[in-house]
Amino acid sequence: MAAAALVASLVAVPATSVAQGQRFPDVAPDHYAYEAVEWAADVGVTTGYEDGTFKPGRPLSKRHAVVFMERYYDEILQAEESADFTRGDMMVLLKAINDGNIRDSSGESPLPGEGVDVIGGRADWNTGYFQAELYKLLLEELGYNVSDPAELELGPNIAYIAMAQGDMDYWPNSWYPGHQAWLAVELPDGSLVGNHVTIVGEQLMGGAALGFLVTKSFADEYSVHTMDELNRNAEALAAFDAADAMPGNGVADIFGCPESWTCSAIIENMIAFSGWDNIAQVAGNYDTNFIQAFDSVNAGRPMVLFTWTPTSYITELRPGDNVYWMGVEEILDDSNPANLEGGESHSQRGVDGTAGYAAIGSDQCPSAADQPSGLCKIGWVTSDIRVTANTAFLEANPAAKALFEAVKLSVIDVSLATVAVASGEDLTDLATQWIADNRDLVDGWIATALAAA
Repeated sequence: MAAAALVASLVAVPATSVAQGQRFPDVAPDHYAYEAVEWAADVGVTTGYEDGTFKPGRPLSKRHAVVFMERYYDEILQAEESADFTRGDMMVLLKAINDGNIRDSSGESPLPGEGVDVIGGRADWNTGYFQAELYKLLLEELGYNVSDPAELELGPNIAYIAMAQGDMDYWPNSWYPGHQAWLAVELPDGSLVGNHVTIVGEQLMGGAALGFLVTKSFADEYSVHTMDELNRNAEALAAFDAADAMPGNGVADIFGCPESWTCSAIIENMIAFSGWDNIAQVAGNYDTNFIQAFDSVNAGRPMVLFTWTPTSYITELRPGDNVYWMGVEEILDDSNPANLEGGESHSQRGVDGTAGYAAIGSDQCPSAADQPSGLCKIGWVTSDIRVTANTAFLEANPAAKALFEAVKLSVIDVSLATVAVASGEDLTDLATQWIADNRDLVDGWIATALAAA
């Protein structure tokens, strides 16, 4: 239930009783609960948030609901108090609601998450923020008390160990098969991370594409539309080296991933496997790398950047417009040529050996025109974005597990939300509005979770 809905359900207010002027900037006069919210503020039932807003669509916490109801009693109902229903009765009722020790007239049990504290986290890349906030709000609809995911913003090198050791219950930003190697990490007691965590659900319908982007004008000028063509084209290399992150060192320095991300190691294995001796990866902070890449493209300078979808980055570096997807001539296998720990899992050929291609046309990936299939030989297997969770937590909370299994999001929705987050929109408001706009779908997920409980 949203805050506005509860206030509106408490009273029916005549328009003449509402104070002149709009008190809360986010509750406009045409909002269905405008008059009720204005009245509730006038009489002291609500004061809004410290920033002066009411946030009418934000899910209402149990604590806030109790406060509203108590104030409503104090300001309105006590004048009609009788021996049948005193203030003491009201306080007993509110305490029972707050403690989760009350059943409704149908005899149904409290929500499955009542009294359960959950520690959730999120990835240290902004394209995972929206999903993390969404799962938090969905779990709260089941009654769970969920921590702010921003308090545990982790890379995969820490996230999987934290879940395995019970320091975090779930992490909704796993990328498989890329993150598979983290399940093989050995813990101090000799067990493996994979012994203590479980992969759940299929969060993103259709999966996520990954690959290398190249400045379009540069690629067309020198006819380098694959990483291999860049590696062996001396003229293109010289032009690239003169303008890259470390000019004059004799190699093309491409923007890769932070060392704590799995893609950094995969790129190192790709370089070794394909013999890209004239290409080197620039690690470091991804957003910093992106800014440099974006500036280079805008200035018409050469650059290559690893990226993925869904992401706001693709709205600025736009394949077919100012960049292309680069192809590769050979797709990385499981030979681990760079001899990296867990490198055998870096293969991009998939289970049946046919992966590493993407349904991207030659307008966005020119090298696709050279493939009999017409597909872009992008060199990366399409990834599944999924939830990973502590196994003991899932076993103790079947409702949470069922929710994780039920949620399926579209690439478009996640991409749009990511762009909005990058533009400075409030994350909680975005997730709240998405839930409101997709209420029927969400209600199905919640029903599935409740049934599992």
